[in-house]
Amino acid sequence: MSTPFYVSPQQAMADRAEYARKGIARGRSLVVLQYADGIVFVGENPSRALHKFSEIYDRIGFAAAGKYNEYENLRIGGVRYADLRGYTYDRDDVTARGLANVYAQTLGTIFSSQAEKPYEVELVVAEVGDTADGDQIYRLPHDGSIVDEHGSVAVGGNAEQISGYLDQRHRDDMTLAEALKLAVQALSRDTNGSEREIPAERLEVAVLDRTRPQKRKFKRIVGAQLSRLLDSGAGAGAGAGAGAGTEDLSLPDEDEDGGKAEE
Repeated sequence: MSTPFYVSPQQAMADRAEYARKGIARGRSLVVLQYADGIVFVGENPSRALHKFSEIYDRIGFAAAGKYNEYENLRIGGVRYADLRGYTYDRDDVTARGLANVYAQTLGTIFSSQAEKPYEVELVVAEVGDTADGDQIYRLPHDGSIVDEHGSVAVGGNAEQISGYLDQRHRDDMTLAEALKLAVQALSRDTNGSEREIPAERLEVAVLDRTRPQKRKFKRIVGAQLSRLLDSGAGAGAGAGAGAGTEDLSLPDEDEDGGKAEE
């Protein structure tokens, strides 16, 4: 009669965490940065249909790295939670902190359950305030813990190296063009420190822009508008005026999101 194989709870949880981290690290990195007029999401994504960044509600954006089918299920659940809470109570009652708590409970339950594998995802939930002091950015690793971030955050791929690069160079008063340039520089750095070029068509960029007059602050930046911002950022100096990076955001374009949040 064979002896039953025993694994301590600590070792089992460590193995599950390692499994999830390796799955997340296989994906491409993305960064979320505060800038003078809001929050910008930047990631390398050759697909125009499978988005890493999405709108959840009026002022709230969602970013994810890892397995697409898993974080897409979480995104849809977040949209439904936000719609129901906003309809039942008030639109102002839908907050990034409340949504982060919901995601934390879901991820934590899945991670601690022995009946299914842990999700190979890392999430960022961001909310833009009326002023920079009101901005909120929460990072949620695979185990459901919540990390309150400020300024910049990177997830997926070589996130640790990118975070170190951003921490040394990020400023809260950056224009959008400057923040976008910094994000692309950080994403372009390989693990050995060398840089590669990421063309504009391989970038996915979105913003939560507090200066937009309507309630909904989320907007995707694509095409010629993205190219103009990248060109502007390449020539922007440290003392560039606030309008240098935000001018193009007011331009009408066919990529303007309409209706309710993506679902």
